[in-house]
Amino acid sequence: MKMTRAQLYRRIDQAEPGEIAKLEKQIAACPWRQGYHIQPVTGLLNDPNGFSYFEGYYHLFYQWFPLGTEHGMKYWYHTRSRNLVHWENIGIAIEPGSPYDSHGAYSGSAVEKDGRLNLIYTGNTRDENWIRHPYQCLAVMDEQHVVTKYEQPVIPEVPPGYTEHFRDPKVWLHGDTYYCVIGAQRTNETGCIVLYRSADLKHWQFLGEIITALPSFGYMWECPDYMELDGLGVLIFSPQGIQAAGDQFQNIYQSGYLLGEPLNLETRAFNHSPFQELDRGFDFYAPQTMHSPDGRRILVAWMGLPDLVYPTDDSGWAHCLTIPRELSVQGNKLIQRPVAEMEQLRRGKQGIEAKLALNDECKTVVNFYGITYELECEINLKGAEHAGIEFRASATEKTVIQYDCLQHKLILDRSQSGAALSEANGTIRQCALEADVIKLRMFVDSSSVELFVNDGQEVFTSRIFPSRDSIAIRFFAYGGSADFTAMKWNY
Repeated sequence: MKMTRAQLYRRIDQAEPGEIAKLEKQIAACPWRQGYHIQPVTGLLNDPNGFSYFEGYYHLFYQWFPLGTEHGMKYWYHTRSRNLVHWENIGIAIEPGSPYDSHGAYSGSAVEKDGRLNLIYTGNTRDENWIRHPYQCLAVMDEQHVVTKYEQPVIPEVPPGYTEHFRDPKVWLHGDTYYCVIGAQRTNETGCIVLYRSADLKHWQFLGEIITALPSFGYMWECPDYMELDGLGVLIFSPQGIQAAGDQFQNIYQSGYLLGEPLNLETRAFNHSPFQELDRGFDFYAPQTMHSPDGRRILVAWMGLPDLVYPTDDSGWAHCLTIPRELSVQGNKLIQRPVAEMEQLRRGKQGIEAKLALNDECKTVVNFYGITYELECEINLKGAEHAGIEFRASATEKTVIQYDCLQHKLILDRSQSGAALSEANGTIRQCALEADVIKLRMFVDSSSVELFVNDGQEVFTSRIFPSRDSIAIRFFAYGGSADFTAMKWNY
């Protein structure tokens, strides 16, 4: 049963007696709790926030509504890790309730300054007519994880020309000056990104819009992130209101990037190539990156989408985050690869190896099965019309990744993956791919798969909800032959 507005905008201390215990009992019985992904202790998780490195730990916060699986009163929940793999829940970092975040602490970022981690976020408020008034707020976390909010917002107003959809500040240091991008909607209901600068994180100067070649590309740009990689500028954002076009833009909302010359911080000009999606799967949104101490650019995203229903909703929780991915640039494309630290999850360094030569058939391999694992597979196409892998499979369920040699497309099919998902997103995702050899690296968890293709040239991220007894892995080649070399590690 859907919550009322009053129920959705309660703080955690306003929960009914026994309400949280009931959620915890539901969650404990859920077969789809993840094995190695960040997930909420109760309720709903969405955007990753404040991804950073501070005092020997990677810190990752996320949007959290603790009392249900709808979007209500949002907190920042805090996790940390020494190795990007084993995450420790710290608890609530930012609690809403002040005059400037009375209806939620929305998304933002983190930057270290003067031995403290500065958290800059959008404070969500609503007036008596339920009209939104956003504020950009500042909080500071010390080494003991104690967070202190500044009483006044650091960006108290929306500049003229923009609506109340003005949020998700991402801050970085350039030289001795801090810059910040914010997702915005113009008053003509088109999306854009604006730029601010500051000397001290407390006093911000509005510089104007980042000038792109996309003056009318959706109605809102959320979760912007700017970085420079290999001498190029990369602008990541999540546009809303993009119409599907062939295999592109099939999800309800998109996440992608513009790649070009470094952003001119004085003129705000950004010369770039066309917008490209970051992920080809069903469930990927609101990515955020950080710059690691060893110089890597690492991305984490919400493995879900707004405004969709998921099977775990009935179990008192919703959504998770992706595994961390290292970004690089090849040609005109952003490449995503799992961070090397993921190998620390492998049980047994050797793994299990299999080699198959298939001709118009489907086969299983001894000891190739499971619920949580990593699988690497190289498929050498030798005339097969279709070749691929069925996983989390049983007599009645399967998720399929296959290469269609006739169409030159890689296809992810979750039409038989288990519990049904929202019909709004369909059951097939695919992309064009020209290759004689297909390399797949799959991270399978209790209710998800992250699939990296040809060393990160393409990525498919998706939730799946199979039965616990759907554990088979099957290799197939139809309409001809293909050779498979596979290695599996249990997690």
